[in-house]
Amino acid sequence: METNSDIDILQLIAEEKTFDKGLRILILKYQEPLYWHIRRMVHIHQDADDVIQNTFIKVYKHIRKFKQDSKLYTWLYRIATNESITFIQKKRKHLKISGELNEITLMQQLKADDYFDGNEAQVKLIAAIAKLPMRQKQVFNMRYYDDLSYNEIAEILEVSVGSLKASYHHAAKKIENHLIENVDHVG
Repeated sequence: METNSDIDILQLIAEEKTFDKGLRILILKYQEPLYWHIRRMVHIHQDADDVIQNTFIKVYKHIRKFKQDSKLYTWLYRIATNESITFIQKKRKHLKISGELNEITLMQQLKADDYFDGNEAQVKLIAAIAKLPMRQKQVFNMRYYDDLSYNEIAEILEVSVGSLKASYHHAAKKIENHLIENVDHVG
């Protein structure tokens, strides 16, 4: 009986005759969680599609070199995170967008995105997260949305647990302050 455990997937990938099957199972298992991880970083569906495609291309090219000294999903999240950061940096450089303008553009794009079905509260939360420095944004998203432990996040981002806890605390405080400052006053 076949399972889709990471060990089974890696065993399939290790054999030339079952490589394609193993890769298909890996993609089916991780495509959705990686998509949402990426989407929370790049925000726009089309951009997330591009980044996840780049992520799986990189996985395809390097999966045989995976040493298994970390968990498979940790390795995949690290690739997805790095691809997202690279995408964001290229996009900012290409568009020459400042932080303020980037937030306005992001909100306009989100409201026009057919694949975004969030309410006003979600838009405000996304706006607050978008203002965070990259590391705080990553830590907040992985902890809040992906429900990853600090140890898992530390492994993905290759930083200490202590610095992650501090980053998460600062991010949560900044988000809270942003939301408080931007409450619609009913008068």
